[in-house]
Amino acid sequence: MRRDNKQLGRFRAHHDQLAELLVHHRPESITDINIQTGEDPVAVREVVLPLIKTIRRETNLGISVCLGTLDHKLYAELQSAGASIYIIKYEIAGAAKYAAMHAPGNYDERLEHIRHLSRTGWRVSSGFIAGLPGQTDEELLANFTLANDLPLDGCSVSPFIPGDETPLAQSSTAGIDLTLNCMAALRIMRPDWVIPAVSALNIAEPDAGYCRGLRTGANLVTINLTPSDLRGDYLLYKRDRFIMTEERILGAIAQVGLTPSSQSLADFYHTEETVSAK
Repeated sequence: MRRDNKQLGRFRAHHDQLAELLVHHRPESITDINIQTGEDPVAVREVVLPLIKTIRRETNLGISVCLGTLDHKLYAELQSAGASIYIIKYEIAGAAKYAAMHAPGNYDERLEHIRHLSRTGWRVSSGFIAGLPGQTDEELLANFTLANDLPLDGCSVSPFIPGDETPLAQSSTAGIDLTLNCMAALRIMRPDWVIPAVSALNIAEPDAGYCRGLRTGANLVTINLTPSDLRGDYLLYKRDRFIMTEERILGAIAQVGLTPSSQSLADFYHTEETVSAK
Protein backbone atom coordinates (compact mmCIF):
# COMPACT_ATOMS: atom_id res chain seq x y z
CA MET A 1 0.00 0.00 0.00
CA ARG A 2 3.05 2.29 0.14
CA ARG A 3 2.88 5.45 -1.94
CA ASP A 4 5.73 4.38 -4.26
CA ASN A 5 3.80 1.29 -5.36
CA LYS A 6 2.61 2.34 -8.83
CA GLN A 7 1.00 -1.05 -9.48
CA LEU A 8 -1.71 -0.50 -6.88
CA GLY A 9 -5.14 0.80 -7.83
CA ARG A 10 -5.99 3.85 -5.71
CA PHE A 11 -9.55 4.45 -4.62
CA ARG A 12 -11.83 6.31 -2.25
CA ALA A 13 -14.99 4.71 -0.95
CA HIS A 14 -18.04 6.98 -1.04
CA HIS A 15 -20.14 8.16 1.88
CA ASP A 16 -23.44 6.78 0.56
CA GLN A 17 -21.96 3.36 -0.13
CA LEU A 18 -20.41 3.09 3.33
CA ALA A 19 -23.41 4.57 5.13
CA GLU A 20 -25.77 2.05 3.51
CA LEU A 21 -23.50 -0.81 4.56
CA LEU A 22 -22.91 0.35 8.13
CA VAL A 23 -26.38 1.60 8.95
CA HIS A 24 -28.48 -1.10 7.27
CA HIS A 25 -26.31 -4.12 6.47
CA ARG A 26 -23.61 -4.41 9.11
CA PRO A 27 -23.13 -7.78 10.88
CA GLU A 28 -25.30 -8.14 13.97
CA SER A 29 -22.35 -8.58 16.34
CA ILE A 30 -20.77 -5.21 15.49
CA THR A 31 -20.57 -2.79 18.46
CA ASP A 32 -18.06 -0.23 17.14
CA ILE A 33 -16.97 1.05 13.75
CA ASN A 34 -13.32 1.84 13.02
CA ILE A 35 -12.87 4.08 9.98
CA GLN A 36 -9.43 3.69 8.45
CA THR A 37 -7.77 5.49 5.56
CA GLY A 38 -4.34 6.16 4.23
CA GLU A 39 -2.79 9.54 5.07
CA ASP A 40 -5.42 11.38 3.03
CA PRO A 41 -6.86 14.61 4.52
CA VAL A 42 -9.16 15.03 1.50
CA ALA A 43 -10.84 11.69 2.24
CA VAL A 44 -11.17 12.71 5.87
CA ARG A 45 -13.02 15.90 4.98
CA GLU A 46 -15.12 14.57 2.10
CA VAL A 47 -15.91 11.03 3.30
CA VAL A 48 -14.99 10.39 6.92
CA LEU A 49 -16.53 13.45 8.58
CA PRO A 50 -19.93 13.06 6.86
CA LEU A 51 -19.86 9.32 7.58
CA ILE A 52 -19.20 9.84 11.30
CA LYS A 53 -22.15 12.25 11.47
CA THR A 54 -24.41 9.72 9.74
CA ILE A 55 -23.33 6.85 12.00
CA ARG A 56 -23.81 8.99 15.10
CA ARG A 57 -27.28 10.10 13.92
CA GLU A 58 -28.54 6.72 12.73
CA THR A 59 -26.93 4.21 15.14
CA ASN A 60 -25.62 3.77 18.68
CA LEU A 61 -22.28 2.38 17.50
CA GLY A 62 -19.01 3.50 19.04
CA ILE A 63 -16.75 5.24 16.53
CA SER A 64 -12.97 5.03 16.30
CA VAL A 65 -10.77 6.36 13.53
CA CYS A 66 -7.34 5.48 12.16
CA LEU A 67 -6.43 8.34 9.83
CA GLY A 68 -2.76 9.12 10.40
CA THR A 69 -1.39 12.49 11.48
CA LEU A 70 -3.72 15.38 10.69
CA ASP A 71 -4.08 19.08 11.39
CA HIS A 72 -5.13 19.70 15.00
CA LYS A 73 -8.27 21.47 13.79
CA LEU A 74 -9.30 18.37 11.86
CA TYR A 75 -8.88 16.22 14.99
CA ALA A 76 -11.29 18.59 16.76
CA GLU A 77 -13.80 18.36 13.90
CA LEU A 78 -13.71 14.57 13.99
CA GLN A 79 -14.26 14.60 17.74
CA SER A 80 -17.14 17.06 17.48
CA ALA A 81 -18.74 14.89 14.80
CA GLY A 82 -18.85 11.94 17.18
CA ALA A 83 -15.61 9.93 17.07
CA SER A 84 -13.99 9.27 20.45
CA ILE A 85 -11.13 6.81 19.89
CA TYR A 86 -8.07 7.52 17.74
CA ILE A 87 -5.74 4.75 16.59
CA ILE A 88 -2.29 5.96 15.58
CA LYS A 89 0.58 3.46 15.53
CA TYR A 90 4.08 4.60 16.36
CA GLU A 91 5.25 1.39 14.62
CA ILE A 92 8.91 1.52 15.73
CA ALA A 93 10.53 2.94 18.88
CA GLY A 94 13.51 5.15 18.11
CA ALA A 95 13.92 7.99 15.64
CA ALA A 96 16.83 6.42 13.74
CA LYS A 97 15.07 3.10 13.12
CA TYR A 98 11.85 4.93 12.27
CA ALA A 99 13.65 6.98 9.61
CA ALA A 100 15.51 3.94 8.28
CA MET A 101 12.23 2.10 7.70
CA HIS A 102 10.68 5.15 5.99
CA ALA A 103 7.76 5.04 8.40
CA PRO A 104 5.07 7.74 8.01
CA GLY A 105 6.18 11.33 8.55
CA ASN A 106 8.50 12.34 11.34
CA TYR A 107 9.01 10.24 14.48
CA ASP A 108 8.95 13.07 17.03
CA GLU A 109 5.99 14.67 15.31
CA ARG A 110 4.03 11.42 15.43
CA LEU A 111 4.64 11.01 19.16
CA GLU A 112 3.59 14.61 19.76
CA HIS A 113 0.35 13.97 17.86
CA ILE A 114 -0.35 11.00 20.15
CA ARG A 115 0.17 13.24 23.19
CA HIS A 116 -1.97 16.01 21.68
CA LEU A 117 -4.84 13.63 21.00
CA SER A 118 -4.78 12.39 24.59
CA ARG A 119 -4.60 15.93 25.98
CA THR A 120 -7.67 16.94 23.99
CA GLY A 121 -9.93 14.15 25.22
CA TRP A 122 -9.42 11.31 22.77
CA ARG A 123 -8.94 7.74 23.91
CA VAL A 124 -5.74 6.80 22.08
CA SER A 125 -4.49 3.39 20.99
CA SER A 126 -1.13 2.82 19.34
CA GLY A 127 1.03 -0.14 18.40
CA PHE A 128 4.27 -1.52 17.05
CA ILE A 129 5.66 -4.18 14.74
CA ALA A 130 7.56 -7.20 16.06
CA GLY A 131 10.22 -8.98 14.05
CA LEU A 132 11.27 -6.20 11.67
CA PRO A 133 14.31 -7.10 9.53
CA GLY A 134 17.46 -6.48 11.55
CA GLN A 135 15.55 -5.61 14.71
CA THR A 136 17.65 -6.31 17.82
CA ASP A 137 16.29 -7.42 21.18
CA GLU A 138 17.10 -3.98 22.58
CA GLU A 139 15.20 -2.27 19.77
CA LEU A 140 12.20 -4.52 20.32
CA LEU A 141 12.21 -3.91 24.08
CA ALA A 142 12.30 -0.15 23.51
CA ASN A 143 8.75 -0.45 22.17
CA PHE A 144 7.51 -1.46 25.61
CA THR A 145 9.20 1.48 27.30
CA LEU A 146 7.74 3.89 24.77
CA ALA A 147 4.25 2.40 24.98
CA ASN A 148 4.31 2.67 28.76
CA ASP A 149 5.49 6.29 28.63
CA LEU A 150 2.84 7.44 26.16
CA PRO A 151 -0.72 8.36 27.31
CA LEU A 152 -2.35 5.29 25.76
CA ASP A 153 -5.50 3.29 26.41
CA GLY A 154 -4.44 0.40 24.21
CA CYS A 155 -1.60 -1.01 22.15
CA SER A 156 -1.33 -3.61 19.39
CA VAL A 157 1.52 -5.86 18.31
CA SER A 158 1.65 -6.81 14.63
CA PRO A 159 4.04 -9.44 13.29
CA PHE A 160 6.20 -8.14 10.46
CA ILE A 161 4.70 -9.36 7.18
CA PRO A 162 6.83 -8.66 4.08
CA GLY A 163 4.67 -6.85 1.53
CA ASP A 164 4.76 -8.34 -1.96
CA GLU A 165 5.59 -5.06 -3.71
CA THR A 166 7.94 -3.42 -1.21
CA PRO A 167 11.73 -3.26 -0.77
CA LEU A 168 11.35 -5.79 2.08
CA ALA A 169 9.48 -8.35 -0.01
CA GLN A 170 12.23 -10.96 0.34
CA SER A 171 12.54 -10.61 4.11
CA SER A 172 11.26 -13.26 6.50
CA THR A 173 7.88 -13.11 8.20
CA ALA A 174 8.13 -12.52 11.94
CA GLY A 175 7.86 -15.57 14.15
CA ILE A 176 4.46 -16.07 15.72
CA ASP A 177 5.93 -16.88 19.12
CA LEU A 178 7.84 -13.60 19.20
CA THR A 179 4.65 -11.69 18.46
CA LEU A 180 2.59 -13.59 21.02
CA ASN A 181 5.26 -13.14 23.68
CA CYS A 182 5.10 -9.39 23.03
CA MET A 183 1.31 -9.43 23.38
CA ALA A 184 1.56 -11.40 26.62
CA ALA A 185 4.15 -8.98 27.99
CA LEU A 186 1.87 -6.02 27.17
CA ARG A 187 -1.05 -7.70 28.93
CA ILE A 188 1.06 -8.29 32.05
CA MET A 189 2.44 -4.76 31.89
CA ARG A 190 -1.00 -3.13 31.45
CA PRO A 191 -3.95 -5.34 32.44
CA ASP A 192 -6.33 -2.45 31.69
CA TRP A 193 -5.31 -1.92 28.06
CA VAL A 194 -7.19 -2.82 24.91
CA ILE A 195 -4.99 -5.24 22.97
CA PRO A 196 -6.40 -6.36 19.61
CA ALA A 197 -5.92 -9.66 17.86
CA VAL A 198 -4.71 -8.58 14.41
CA SER A 199 -5.49 -10.52 11.25
CA ALA A 200 -1.76 -10.81 10.46
CA LEU A 201 -1.50 -13.40 13.23
CA ASN A 202 -3.07 -15.87 10.81
CA ILE A 203 -0.43 -15.01 8.20
CA ALA A 204 2.37 -15.57 10.70
CA GLU A 205 0.79 -18.91 11.64
CA PRO A 206 -1.98 -19.98 9.24
CA ASP A 207 -5.17 -21.32 10.84
CA ALA A 208 -3.89 -21.12 14.44
CA GLY A 209 -2.25 -17.72 14.97
CA TYR A 210 -5.45 -15.76 15.55
CA CYS A 211 -6.84 -18.13 18.18
CA ARG A 212 -3.47 -18.18 19.91
CA GLY A 213 -3.63 -14.38 20.02
CA LEU A 214 -6.99 -14.54 21.81
CA ARG A 215 -5.53 -16.97 24.34
CA THR A 216 -2.49 -14.75 24.83
CA GLY A 217 -4.42 -11.75 26.12
CA ALA A 218 -6.11 -10.01 23.20
CA ASN A 219 -9.46 -8.49 24.14
CA LEU A 220 -10.53 -6.81 20.90
CA VAL A 221 -11.44 -8.35 17.55
CA THR A 222 -12.16 -6.64 14.25
CA ILE A 223 -14.31 -7.68 11.31
CA ASN A 224 -13.29 -6.55 7.82
CA LEU A 225 -16.13 -4.45 6.39
CA THR A 226 -14.37 -3.07 3.31
CA PRO A 227 -17.05 -3.21 0.57
CA SER A 228 -16.56 -6.32 -1.55
CA ASP A 229 -16.12 -4.39 -4.80
CA LEU A 230 -13.21 -2.43 -3.26
CA ARG A 231 -11.54 -5.23 -1.34
CA GLY A 232 -9.34 -6.27 -4.25
CA ASP A 233 -7.64 -2.87 -4.17
CA TYR A 234 -7.23 -2.79 -0.38
CA LEU A 235 -4.01 -4.77 -0.30
CA LEU A 236 -3.05 -4.78 3.34
CA TYR A 237 -0.15 -7.19 4.02
CA LYS A 238 -0.50 -9.40 0.92
CA ARG A 239 -2.72 -9.99 -2.09
CA ASP A 240 -3.63 -13.41 -0.74
CA ARG A 241 -4.56 -12.77 2.87
CA PHE A 242 -6.95 -13.96 5.54
CA ILE A 243 -10.13 -11.85 5.56
CA MET A 244 -11.69 -11.69 9.02
CA THR A 245 -15.42 -12.14 8.46
CA GLU A 246 -18.02 -12.23 11.24
CA GLU A 247 -18.28 -16.01 10.90
CA ARG A 248 -14.52 -16.48 11.31
CA ILE A 249 -14.30 -14.03 14.21
CA LEU A 250 -17.20 -15.58 16.15
CA GLY A 251 -15.84 -19.06 15.41
CA ALA A 252 -12.42 -18.15 16.80
CA ILE A 253 -13.96 -16.60 19.93
CA ALA A 254 -16.04 -19.74 20.54
CA GLN A 255 -13.06 -22.01 19.87
CA VAL A 256 -11.08 -20.49 22.73
CA GLY A 257 -14.03 -20.49 25.11
CA LEU A 258 -14.71 -16.75 25.18
CA THR A 259 -17.96 -14.80 24.82
CA PRO A 260 -18.30 -11.62 22.73
CA SER A 261 -19.39 -8.49 24.57
CA SER A 262 -22.47 -6.54 23.50
CA GLN A 263 -21.06 -3.30 24.93
CA SER A 264 -19.26 -0.93 22.61
CA LEU A 265 -15.73 0.12 23.45
CA ALA A 266 -16.85 3.75 23.44
CA ASP A 267 -19.57 2.97 26.02
CA PHE A 268 -17.06 1.05 28.13
CA TYR A 269 -14.78 4.08 28.27
CA HIS A 270 -17.73 6.37 29.04
CA THR A 271 -18.80 4.11 31.92
CA GLU A 272 -15.24 4.04 33.20
CA GLU A 273 -15.07 7.85 33.14
CA THR A 274 -18.40 8.12 34.98
CA VAL A 275 -17.25 5.76 37.74
CA SER A 276 -13.93 7.60 38.10
CA ALA A 277 -15.74 10.93 38.44
CA LYS A 278 -17.81 9.74 41.40
